[in-house]
Amino acid sequence: MSASGTERPKPLQFVSPLHKATRQLGEYMEADSRSRGVEPGEGHLLSYTTLYGPCPISRLTRVFGHKPSTLTSMLDRLEARGLVARSPNPDDRRSVLVSTTPEGSRIATELRERLEWMEEGIYRRIDARDLAGFQAVMRAIADFTRVDLERSEDE
Repeated sequence: MSASGTERPKPLQFVSPLHKATRQLGEYMEADSRSRGVEPGEGHLLSYTTLYGPCPISRLTRVFGHKPSTLTSMLDRLEARGLVARSPNPDDRRSVLVSTTPEGSRIATELRERLEWMEEGIYRRIDARDLAGFQAVMRAIADFTRVDLERSEDE
C-alpha cells in the first residue's frame, strides 16, 4: 500500500516497458537525425519513402499514424529542403505520390545504417531464447489488438 493507504496499481509488464524502449530508441536517434538536418520523424519518413516509394500520401498517413495536417507539414519541410518531391499519381488523379530526392535518399541511407548498427549492438546483448521471447510478445500484441498496420487501402 502507498503512504495514503490506497493500494498501488500493479505495474504494467508490457505497455510501460515498450513505451520506455520506444522513447529510449527515439532519444538515441534524435541527435543523429538532427545532425543530418532532419527531425527523427522526418528521418523515419525519408527512410520509408526511400525503401517503398514513391508512396501515396494516404499510405504514409496510415503507416505513420499522423494526422493528415501533421504529415503535410512534415512533407512541406522536407520538400522545402529538397529531400522529397510530390507528384501527381498517374494511376489515381485524386492522389499524390511522395518520393525521395537523391539527397533525401542519401540521408535516409545514413540513418538506416545507423539503425542497423544499433540493432546489431542490441542483438549482441541477447541470445536466441531472448529473441524468440521478444517475438512471441510482439505476436501476442498484434493478436490481441488485431490492428493490422500492413493492410493497404490504396494499393
